[in-house]
Amino acid sequence: MNNAYSAYKKQSISTLTPMEIVVKLYDEAEKQINIAIVSIEKKDYATANKCLQKSQDIVNALRSVLDMSIPISTQLDALYDFFNRQLVTANVKKDTQILKELLPMLAELKDAFAQIAAMPRSQVG
Repeated sequence: MNNAYSAYKKQSISTLTPMEIVVKLYDEAEKQINIAIVSIEKKDYATANKCLQKSQDIVNALRSVLDMSIPISTQLDALYDFFNRQLVTANVKKDTQILKELLPMLAELKDAFAQIAAMPRSQVG
């Protein structure tokens, strides 16, 4: 059963467009940050640390694939740098407020990428 699910998951991801993958990454970052907030509130700092590190990995992955020849990439790079610094600060200080302030910013970017992903391919690019 687990192998079938794993194969299904792998297949479903391999059929996604790059924009759909970006949206999924934002979803996962939001999920990890929300788990971190709950974990910090419960004083489960090990789980919070793990979730925030996963969030940083996602932000770094998004940052690493930016095409710097596209003008908006410079602004996204600066945003991703800001997100990364905020995630580190929130992790060190165990500050849920920082995380709660990041969530709407991530959601806004995710929504923008979701709108692009929903466009017909002939309009994107």
